[in-house]
Amino acid sequence: MKAERLQALADAYGADLRRWPASERAFAESLLAADPSLKAVLDQAAALDVLLDAAPAPKPSDALTARILAAAPQPQSRPRTRRFHLDRIAWFLGAGWAAAACAGVVAGVGLTTHVTADERADAILYQSTLVAVDDTEVLG
Repeated sequence: MKAERLQALADAYGADLRRWPASERAFAESLLAADPSLKAVLDQAAALDVLLDAAPAPKPSDALTARILAAAPQPQSRPRTRRFHLDRIAWFLGAGWAAAACAGVVAGVGLTTHVTADERADAILYQSTLVAVDDTEVLG
């Protein structure tokens, strides 16, 4: 089974072990180290690699290129309008959050001023009772 796997990998990836996946490369190196006669499998793959590398790269004809471009779907304007609606919704949601934040700030400032004034008055009244002269001090 191991020799058949090596043959399948050589057919798929060629003779150069650097092109193989890392896990398969380790398998092949250990198998070749154990049985050097399997190097013939890589030699056959190397001969095929030389032939494939020498073959010219196919270039599609202009007619084929034109046919493919004509069959390609054309862009439509509908997604653009849908995108516009999504942008508008996002803008309204952002404006709503901003308005809520501003309302919170205004309410906080308004309530804080009132509460702070009440607290100041209480503090002043309390301090005035502490600083005032006690009747027992005056009368003895």
